[in-house]
Amino acid sequence: MIQDAKKQLTLWMMKNPPWTNVYGLARSLIALGTLLTLLFNPASVFFKTQNQMLSFSDTFSLFLLFPDFRYIEVVKAVCICILILVVIGWRPRLTGFFHWWISYSFQNSAVTLDGGDQVAAVFTLLLLPLTLTDPRKWHWSPYEASFEKRPLEPYYRSLCWATLTIIRIQVAMLYFNSVIAKLMEEEWQNGTAVYYYLNDPMLGLPDALHSLFDFMLQSKLVIIPTWGTLIVQTIMFCALFAPKKYWRLILFISIFMHEIFAVMLGLTSFSITVSGILVLFLVPAEKTVALNHYNPYFIRYNFLNKRKRRKLYG
Repeated sequence: MIQDAKKQLTLWMMKNPPWTNVYGLARSLIALGTLLTLLFNPASVFFKTQNQMLSFSDTFSLFLLFPDFRYIEVVKAVCICILILVVIGWRPRLTGFFHWWISYSFQNSAVTLDGGDQVAAVFTLLLLPLTLTDPRKWHWSPYEASFEKRPLEPYYRSLCWATLTIIRIQVAMLYFNSVIAKLMEEEWQNGTAVYYYLNDPMLGLPDALHSLFDFMLQSKLVIIPTWGTLIVQTIMFCALFAPKKYWRLILFISIFMHEIFAVMLGLTSFSITVSGILVLFLVPAEKTVALNHYNPYFIRYNFLNKRKRRKLYG
């Protein structure tokens, strides 16, 4: 029985390469969040001069390679160029490590961070087994049948599918911990937490939106978005155990919730980054996101690959 299950799993892995544009889309979104953060903010917002808070003890950080603060803008420009390459999907095997290094460096060196920066540092590290074994030139391209002749292909696939499973568990636990932490606070229990968040002078609603939502914040209706957030995040954790037919609906609800955060709280880069990990969590990695279905290159190679795999594995 165990041998049969192992054989079926092996056949499934050989029919379904993990290197699809699903993980490519996730990489691009995670990189885009960091890219926008660096692109539209001066380095002085994130990195203080040596006279203030900047410590050069972490020599592994990209942003602390040079003790002279004047070079920080040069390093920032190099990071922006690398992140652009990640976003467009060029050479995952080459850019994967540098993507993680940038995310790690920013998370450990910047003094102004949000949750998206921490998420990027963790999940770019978890994605390294996929990026370092991805033979494609572009992470949007279909996986060609010729790649399957690599000597260590079965081991690469086993490693990558195990990694994707770990990533799904990690995302689910992230939301589980978020719900538990919120339930420990009285404001979330009594349904008033959103009132305090949206009236916060630093993170709250923009003045233009206050007039639209003030009636809700001043009434018992504030319970709806407060407890609604808890319900949605609980559903997101439960998605770890849900059948795949429900994933698309949960993905839509989850991204919608985070886009509301982006509009109301200004957490744009955070929402983009989290959308990337939600793609890893709620889009079947063996499928292909319908981004290139009208691209002749995609149609031709995808058709040929399916025919070759059908001959090989039945």
